[in-house]
Parts: sequence; C-alpha cells; structure tokens
Amino acid sequence: MRHQAVVNTFESLAKTAREAAIVVLSALLVAAGLKLFLIPHQLLSGGVAGTASVIGYLTNPKYISLIYFGINLPILLWGFVAVGKKYIFLSMLCVASTTWFLTIIPQVQVTKDPILASIFGGVIIAGGVGFSLRAGGSSGGFDILGSIITRKRDVPMGTVLFILDGVIILTLGFMKSWDSALYAMLCTFVKSKVVDIIHIRHVKLTCFIVTKRKDEMVAQLNRLPHGVTVVNTEGGYSHEGNTMLMTVTTRYELAELRKTVIEVDPSAFVNVLETVEILGRFKRLA
Repeated sequence: MRHQAVVNTFESLAKTAREAAIVVLSALLVAAGLKLFLIPHQLLSGGVAGTASVIGYLTNPKYISLIYFGINLPILLWGFVAVGKKYIFLSMLCVASTTWFLTIIPQVQVTKDPILASIFGGVIIAGGVGFSLRAGGSSGGFDILGSIITRKRDVPMGTVLFILDGVIILTLGFMKSWDSALYAMLCTFVKSKVVDIIHIRHVKLTCFIVTKRKDEMVAQLNRLPHGVTVVNTEGGYSHEGNTMLMTVTTRYELAELRKTVIEVDPSAFVNVLETVEILGRFKRLA
C-alpha cells in the first residue's frame, strides 16, 4: 500500500510538472506574439493583454507588462474561488511567466504589414492560450472568465473569448481608429478559431459500442466521468444477440475511452459521431 501511494504521488507530481512546463511554453508564445507582431504595430489582441496595451499606449508602452499583471490579479483571485486551486495555480504561473517574457523579449517588427501582423500574431497568441487551457490552466484574464462560462454553458471557448474581446475592440475603435479596430477584430477572429482547434474539450461525441462483454465494458466505462446507456440489439445479418452501449464524451476524452474499449473487448464495434447539441445533464470540462 505504501509503495502504491509513493508511485501515485510521483505520477501526480510528474503530471503537474509536465503541465507547468507546457504552461510556461504557452506564456512564451503569448509574449512573443505580443512583442513581435502586435505591439510594434500598436495592434491589440483583445482581452487583458489588449486592455493592458490600451492603457500602455495612453501612458507609457514600457509599463505594459506591469499593467498586464495588475489587471490579471483580481481576476485570478475571483477564479481561485470560482474554478479551482490547481487551475488558478497554473494560470498564475502563466501570467507571471508572460509578464517576465514581455520584459525580456525585445520589441522587433517582424513584418511591416499590419494585416500579416494581425494574422500571425493571433495564431501565435492563440497557440499559447490553447495549450495553456489544454494543460489545465489558462493565460489569465478573459480565459478565466471564459472557463467559468463554459463550465455552465455548452459554448466553445473561442466563441466566448471572441465576444469578450469585442468590448476591447470597440474601445480601441473609439480611442484610436477604426482601422486599428478592424485589425484587432481580424486578430481576435483568427485567435478564436485557433483556440477552438487546440482546446477541444467542448466538442461532444456520441459513441455507440457493440460488444458481447457487456458487464465488463459497463464496469470500465462507468469509471469515466460520463454515463452509459445499455441497449439490447440483434445483428441484422447474423441474428445474434448483442449489447450496444451509448455514451457521450468529448473529443479531448476520446483517446481514454478508445483505450478502455480496446482493453476490454478488442473485437468490439465502435461508431463515433459528432454531437450537435446536448439537452439535459452532462458533465462539462472547462
């Protein structure tokens, strides 16, 4: 028992260390997207980073990193209460790392074209946001608000962030110019799409599993976070009795479900369909 406890503790620490490393690399992507593409053109990405940039442009751009941290702090405290300790720990690590990377990465204008800067800046920042979410954290700010919303509503994270960022884009339009606002809208649109490609926890899948090992399969599937419906079926060609199990999962969890099915019954027939909408109880992942 003690040996197993040590193994479990080691595996938990290793997993946390791996997630922390991904979050730090995500912070590097966010900072690089800002310093190499958006800030040189005074373009905004929306969210807290965009808010910090607006204030920085009005005061002094060299303080953007400190402003970014200051805005994130109260949101992190709120998220600590609403989301969870580990999520906020990883989010704080990402915010602190992003703040540090913003101070050490030189401001270099990689491209003179603001459209290219908007597109590639959005892609790079979205990579950071998406991977931090996938690791179980966030890049702070509106990502935390988005995580709270997607826990309650069946809405893609990218869509939530795009709507929230619209507030910053409108502010940019009134404060600077509508040209800058349109560039920011392009950046935010690209970012929302890339985030949804990487952060796939909102994509629901319905899995139909035909197996002869009903009891074993149900016992193992019940260890996963979603329910299972059992349907007695008959083969149309063989007329043999079978059992069909139906469960709804997410694309993020599909690999674990596939592994479970193969371990229990390698000859099982599995059909996976993308689900458009779910009504009723379903355990959502942020």
